[in-house]
Amino acid sequence: MWDLVRALSDGRYAPHGYCLLWQPGLVWTHVVSDLLIAAAYFTIPIALISFIRRRRDVHFGWMVWLFALFILACGTSHLMQVWNLWHGDYALEGLVKAITAFASVPTAILLWRLIPQALALPSPRQLALANAELEGLVDERDAALARLTTEIAKRERAEEALVQARKIDAIGRLTGGIAHDFNNLLQAITGNLDLIQQRPGDQARVARWAENALKAVDRGTRLTGQLLAFSRTQRLELKPLSVDPMIVGMLDLVRRSIGPAIELHTRLEADGCRVQADQTQLELALLNLAINARDAMPEGGRLIIATREVMLVDHQELEPGRYVEVAVADTGQGMSDEIRERALDPFFTTKGVGRGTGLGLSMAFGVARQSGGTLNLNSAPGAGTTVTVLLRCVEGAVAQPEAVVAIERAPPPAPQGLELPVMVIDDDDQVRDAIVDGLRSLGYTVLPFASGAAALRARADRRPALTVVDFAMPGLNGADIARQIRAEEPAARIVFVSGFADSAAIDPFAGPHTRVLRKPFQSGDLARVVAEMLADQAE
Repeated sequence: MWDLVRALSDGRYAPHGYCLLWQPGLVWTHVVSDLLIAAAYFTIPIALISFIRRRRDVHFGWMVWLFALFILACGTSHLMQVWNLWHGDYALEGLVKAITAFASVPTAILLWRLIPQALALPSPRQLALANAELEGLVDERDAALARLTTEIAKRERAEEALVQARKIDAIGRLTGGIAHDFNNLLQAITGNLDLIQQRPGDQARVARWAENALKAVDRGTRLTGQLLAFSRTQRLELKPLSVDPMIVGMLDLVRRSIGPAIELHTRLEADGCRVQADQTQLELALLNLAINARDAMPEGGRLIIATREVMLVDHQELEPGRYVEVAVADTGQGMSDEIRERALDPFFTTKGVGRGTGLGLSMAFGVARQSGGTLNLNSAPGAGTTVTVLLRCVEGAVAQPEAVVAIERAPPPAPQGLELPVMVIDDDDQVRDAIVDGLRSLGYTVLPFASGAAALRARADRRPALTVVDFAMPGLNGADIARQIRAEEPAARIVFVSGFADSAAIDPFAGPHTRVLRKPFQSGDLARVVAEMLADQAE
C-alpha cells in the first residue's frame, strides 16, 4: 500500500514526450487532438446540464447528471495527457482515470437497465398518433356539446312554450270565469233595472227590484274581493290573532255550512302562539276550505280542523322560525296529480255548474301569502285531502302603521257643511255624474272635473273644503293629485274612490284627513264619509 503511495508521489517519471522522441509533428498532433477532445467533453456536460435544468419534466434526468459527470471526467483525462507530454505526473493522471472509471462503470450498468424503460416511452410517431386520436375525441366531444346545447335550447324553448301555453290557459280560465260570473251579475242588475224602468210607479215592486239589484252588486263586491285576495293586492287589516279561539268561535258556522252528514273534529294545540293576520279574511279562507271539503264528501265523512306549533328550519318559501300550522283535512275522494297541480288556479273547479266559483283555494292561498305564510295541498285519489296553512308566530302586540280608515255601509247621516264646496275628480263620466248627483241631491255644492290637471288649475280660483278623487285615472292619478294638493295644503281633506286595491300607493296619505271608498259603494256610504269629513269645518 505504501509502495503504491510512494509510486504515485514519485516525481522521477519521464515526460511522455520522450516516448515520442520529441518529434514536433507527432507531439503537436497529440496536443491538438487531446485539447479538442477535452473541449468537446467539457462542452457536452454544460449543454446537458443546461437542457435538464430547463426541462425538469424529462424522464431519467438523474441519468443525464451521471452521464455529464462521466463525460467531464473523460475530458479531464485528455487534459492530463497533454500535461504529461512535458511533465511526468502519472500519479495524478492515474487518479483522474480512476475517477473516470468510477463514473463510467455505474453509468454503463444503469444505462443497460434503463433501456427497457426508455423503449417503453412513446415515440414521436406514437405521440403524433395519440395527439391525432385525442384531437378526434375532442372534436367528437365538441360536436356532442354542440348537439347537447342545441337540445337544451330546444327543450328550454319547449318549456317556455309550455309555460306560456299554461299562462294563456290560466288567463283564459280566469277571464272566462270572470266573464261568466259578472255576466250573471250584470244580468241580474240589468233585469231588475229594466223592470224598474218599465214600471216606475209600482213602488212595492220597484223597492224589491232595487233590492235584488243591490244584492247582485254585493255578490260582485265579494267576487272582486276574492280575486284581489288571490292576487294579494287587497289590503288586509293585519293584527295579532290567536288562531285557536278564532276557530272555536266559528265552529257553529262551519257546522251549519257542512251539514249534519259530516262529522266535525278539532285538535287545537296552538293556543300559545299568535299570528299576524286579518281575522275576517282568515275566517273566510278557512270557511271556504271547509266548504270545499264538504263538497268532496257528498255521502258524508269526517272533517278535521287541527292546529299546532311547528319550528321551520329549512323551508323553500318561508324564513326559519316558529309557525302555526292550520290543517283542514277531509276523508273525501281526493285529487289526482293533474287536478292537484291546477287546484290553486283561479276559477278552476271540478264541481258542477252553479256549485262554486273555483276561487276558494286560490283565495285562501292569497290570504296565506299576504299574511306572510303559505298554503300546502296534499291529496291522493281515495285518500282524502289535507290543506295546510302556515302562519308565522309573533311575539306580543305588534305595532301597526296608521291605516287608512275603511268605510262600511251605514244609514246616511244628516248632511254637514252644505255651504262648503266639494270637488269631485273622476275620468269616468257615468261614475262622476252619479257621485255629483248624489252629493247635489243632499244639498252640497259640487265642483266636478274629468281630469286632475283641470281640477288643480281650478283650485287656484276656488279652494274646496273636500276633494273626492278617483284613484286610477290616466295622466295624473289620485296619488299624484293628492300629493300636489297636500304640498300646498298639508291638512287638506281627501276621499279616495278606488276600484283597485293598490293600498301601498294610498298608504302614504293615511291619516285623520283621508278616507277611502271602495267601489262599488252606495250613496249612503258617500253621504256618511262626506258628512264626517266636513263635520268639524261646519262647526
